[in-house]
Amino acid sequence: MSKRQTRDPRPETRDLSRVPSPESRVSNDVRSPIAEVVFNLPIERSFHYLIPPALRAALEPGMRVAAPFGRRECVGIVVARAARSPVKELKAFRRVIDPAPVIAGERWALARWLSSTYYCSLGEALFAMVPADLRLRPLESHVSPETPQTATPPQLSADQTRGLTAITEALEGKPPTTVLLHGVTGSGKTELYLRAIEILLARGQSAICLVPEIALTPQTIERFRGRFGSRVAVWHSGLTARQRAQQWQAMAAGHCPVVVGARSAIFAPVPRLGLIILDEEHETTYKQEDVPRYHAREAARARAQIAGAAVFLGSATPSMESYHAATTGRMRLVELPQRMGGRRLPAVELVDLGGEWAGRSRGGPLSSRLQQLLERTVARGEQAMLLLNRRGFSRTAQCQGCGFVVRCPRCAVPLIYHASRQLLVCHYCNFQQPLAELCPSCRKGYLKLRGAGTERIESELHRLFPSAAIGRMDRDTTRRRGGHQDIYDAFRQRQTGLLVGTQMIAKGLDFPQVTLVGIVSADTSLNLPDFRAGERTFDLLTQMAGRAGRGEQPGTVIVQTYCPDHYAIQAAKTHDYAAFYREELAMRRRLRLPPFARLVELTVHATSRPRVEHIAERLAQALSRAAGRRRLSVVGPAPHRIARLRGSYRMCLLLKGRRVEPMVELLRATLQPGRKFAGLPVTVDVDPL
Repeated sequence: MSKRQTRDPRPETRDLSRVPSPESRVSNDVRSPIAEVVFNLPIERSFHYLIPPALRAALEPGMRVAAPFGRRECVGIVVARAARSPVKELKAFRRVIDPAPVIAGERWALARWLSSTYYCSLGEALFAMVPADLRLRPLESHVSPETPQTATPPQLSADQTRGLTAITEALEGKPPTTVLLHGVTGSGKTELYLRAIEILLARGQSAICLVPEIALTPQTIERFRGRFGSRVAVWHSGLTARQRAQQWQAMAAGHCPVVVGARSAIFAPVPRLGLIILDEEHETTYKQEDVPRYHAREAARARAQIAGAAVFLGSATPSMESYHAATTGRMRLVELPQRMGGRRLPAVELVDLGGEWAGRSRGGPLSSRLQQLLERTVARGEQAMLLLNRRGFSRTAQCQGCGFVVRCPRCAVPLIYHASRQLLVCHYCNFQQPLAELCPSCRKGYLKLRGAGTERIESELHRLFPSAAIGRMDRDTTRRRGGHQDIYDAFRQRQTGLLVGTQMIAKGLDFPQVTLVGIVSADTSLNLPDFRAGERTFDLLTQMAGRAGRGEQPGTVIVQTYCPDHYAIQAAKTHDYAAFYREELAMRRRLRLPPFARLVELTVHATSRPRVEHIAERLAQALSRAAGRRRLSVVGPAPHRIARLRGSYRMCLLLKGRRVEPMVELLRATLQPGRKFAGLPVTVDVDPL
């Protein structure tokens, strides 16, 4: 880089979103003295650096380097080597971080797909694939992996046998296909995953299995390691830096051809990839919240297409997009309509909370029917799980006199009271303050805590059952390392009999002694201003109901709701996915919403409300002028559902079209470098959830 570029770096103007892989661009000969480097920045260009002579023989594309960038040093990834540069005076990078490339194989093409699909730079896409704390060491000699445990696999049901035949055909297809495995809770989907992986391992191929929550990982790992031993690698955010390095190198070397992990495991550096599995494929946790805002399901299909691998999507409540694709022939549909061993799905009872509290002052958060069944469950020594998808003790602190609600001074949301810390807390920016006795607005009325969270339910259970062992699983109790595992182990070993939690307890956990499930409020997600509210409600109720009756004893589910007649709740009561799908699909078709359209949400940020409103309107006008000829439509702008966040006012608008590519092209032509418009930052979210 030249001296002037060091102060104000101006990379050469090259669009890297469609760049071929390094191997096809240049020879990458060790004699080439120049490295082409990209950074984790919203800059869609590369930078040239001189390679120090001592490093020329070892440097390969895909390695990270520490390089001067302006007045600081940044970590970049080498994308190619070159013999010449249009920049006359180049600076040398200072050191090579990795002993071997951290990007290789089909992940080059996957990064370019991420860049072009989710509107980010190639550097941002590449760095999303590599943990920031990854520090590799020269690979030590590897000890031969342990042989798997030798337990005999369970006998397959008739449904599973038919499903395995279809899955085998999908694996052997040329190219392999995508399969949607739609099976009711407890129908044996995981066993089919294991059988498919056995086929792949016999061929010398690798497989990646994604789970939506770290809370699911312990139980999933037990089953996978019980079948495949130390050939299983684990990948999730709970690993230490040392564990990350060990697992990464074992995967890259081919010593662990089976990878189980959360969303980011889609980028695992396994060779000879043959299968990607998404368990509970409908889960929103598969969507990345930071740049690049990819969906793991779509990234899995893209990587599989590049690698020539198959994709299995498993769920009892498939996403509307996946089920529609399966029923219209774009995926293969395999259904498991019965539970293993002929066990019945649990009976579901609805408790109308409007009728529950009619004519009398409201009591606690648990209805009399739910309390009655809890008493029976505790008396019989069985286990129960209670779901409330809200953490904390109370949702609002409100003045009984003037009605004032205590809100976060930086975000447009009420503060949540946490009894364990005796603080009001913002769940968005973590602002905290003590709970005052008198209203800070009128200085006369007393503050009353309203609305229940998981802490309140736990407290209520302790009051009702003082001798019972009670656990709670939410973000607060699982914050420390190993928290998920400890709570899981205690419940599995029946050291706790009652478990309260947020949605993380609804996903895939299998406890045979759970005979009662209580859903404290079915309306939590139903009343959100979101077109997916019905889908999310049905998913959560059905998945949570599936935790009951998985053993020898039948299960019962109590659903407390103010909207017992809503079609999502009625369909969940009867475990009828088809009925829900028909109702939901008709609404989506009328409004031209996914799966009949693709959406891109744009959020404009500013510290001033008038300015953000003005610039958002200008952005909508600029997009509208070019949207028509691309057969796109612009909706908005309107205040974001959280209109103020961390001191920043937010306005949002939507781009709607049949394909993502024209929308991304329009954004590249409209927004300024760095994803800005008129100087304000713009968040771009493709396929928002």
